This record gives sequence, structure tokens and C-alpha cells, in this order.
Amino acid sequence: MQLFRTIPRQASRSRVLAIGNFDGVHLGHRALLERLVAAARRHGLAPAVMTFEPHPRELFAPEQAPARLTSLREKIALLDACGIEEIFLMHFSRKLAGLTAAAFIDRVLVSGLAVRHLIVGDDFRFGQGRAGDFGMLQAAGQRHGFGVEAMPTIEIGGERVSSSAVRDALAAGDLEHAARLLGRPYNLSGRVVHGEKIGRRLGWPTANIQLKRRRVACTGVFAATVSGLDKRHLPGAASLGVRPTLGAGLRPVLEVHLLDFEREIYGAHVTVHLLHKLRDELRFDSLAALAAQIARDVEATQGYFASDSHG
Repeated sequence: MQLFRTIPRQASRSRVLAIGNFDGVHLGHRALLERLVAAARRHGLAPAVMTFEPHPRELFAPEQAPARLTSLREKIALLDACGIEEIFLMHFSRKLAGLTAAAFIDRVLVSGLAVRHLIVGDDFRFGQGRAGDFGMLQAAGQRHGFGVEAMPTIEIGGERVSSSAVRDALAAGDLEHAARLLGRPYNLSGRVVHGEKIGRRLGWPTANIQLKRRRVACTGVFAATVSGLDKRHLPGAASLGVRPTLGAGLRPVLEVHLLDFEREIYGAHVTVHLLHKLRDELRFDSLAALAAQIARDVEATQGYFASDSHG
């Protein structure tokens, strides 16, 4: 997979392209990407994706922008796993936002990428003031000789699969429903870094996972597994939030106590898969009370993995 941060002035070859934010790479995205890969094979071309960084809402309304489901690194890895061979990462700036829909078609799709076939979501809008729509793309395709396809909505149990629906499920603590929409358990990735060693002092050592994000889609304590340390997923109790008892501040922290595991893992890049929410974040009056609750959380986690509900 190749990552490009600029669009050529003049394309050297044609491409089959999909455009979107792809936050979470959920089942709806994956259905679109499967169609993209199939179309690319028919044309004998590489399947390519155009996505944006930062998210447009992070530029125009940062305080109202939703929490990201995936970091940029996680999104790229998921797109790669779907068979995408080229990713065009567009820096979303006010200059790009000011590009008219017609200019976007001419400069980016036609001249820069020589698009042979384009796939977008059924609600895709683009260009200055979001003036461009599917009809405009179809008309441009007829003029310039490229096909345009809108991906219909994917539903599960009558619910439209979307990044917003995944965020709603996570915010409600329904990790199982979020997994159904994503097609996999919700996860976060990062490097294991040194923390304050408070968990170790309390008798419950934790792996502190570096999160390069200011907001998270869910908080609380979870039964989880960790991949990246062993051939198997290792079970553990994960805490995600701002640690109110310790007064850690507003930046979210992810910590995992791995069950029956004692190896030093500092520096390892791991993925934490959140499977089931055990409880919300709580503030305790003392470290002793916190330690007692962690013991109950670990017991609940052991019960979850021993139960028939865990597949």
C-alpha cells in the first residue's frame, strides 16, 4: 500500500477511486471498499481511496467535532487490510474547503488522478459550500469518460450503518452493538509507555497505552483483549477515561491490567479490543477504595471470559 499526501498536477496513469472520511471503517465502508476493489479488478487498475486529515468538522467547529473512532494510523491499517493499494491523504484546510466543486472535478479527479471509475456514499457532498453532489459527478463522468457509482445505505436490523451510529452505541456503553456495526470489536491502538506506576503500587499493574487523541468515543471499564504481544489475544480489564480519582486531567488515558501476565512490554505497539462494558468511570475517596474496586473489576472480567456469552 502506498500513501500520497499530494495530488499530481497531471496523472501518469488512471485510477479507480473511492472518496470518504472512512472513520471507523465500519461495515458500510467495507461494503463500499469491496465494490471498489472489484471495480478496480475489472478495469485492471489499482483500488485507490481519497480521505481527509483533519476531519472537516475538526477544522470548522473543533469543539463540536465528534470523537474519532480511529486514529489516522488505525484507519490506514484498516484500509490496507481491505485491499486498498493507494491512499491519497488530503490535508483538509480552508484553501481546500474553498475549492469549487467544478474545480475539484477538473483539477483533482480528471487532471490529477485520471479517474476511470468513482465510488462515493449516497450522501456524498463536496466542493465549496458542499455544492457538489452525485448528480454533478454523473454529469462530469459523462463529459470526461469516467463511471460514477453511489454506494447504497447498508442496514443492520433496520438501522443505517454509519460512523454516527457506532459513536452512539459506544456512548451508550453497548460495545456489542458497536461491534455488530463495525464488523469487529471496537479497538484502540498505541505504544506501551511508562506511567505513574500507581496500579503497580496498588497491586494491580497496568499497561499504559499512549493515545494521541484528546477525545474518545467511550469511557469506562471494560473486559478487553490485547493483540500485538503474543500470537493470541490476551484477556484483561481495561480502563479508558480521565481517571477522576487521580485528578489526571482531561486528556484520556487507556490502561489495561492483563490477566495472568507479567512480562515487561514497554515500547510495544498494541491494540486493545473493548468487548464488554463493566461500569462507568467513578471517583473514589481513597486509593484503598480504588484498589478494592479494581479487584472487583478483575473478578468481573474473569467472569466475562469464563462465561458462555464470550464467543
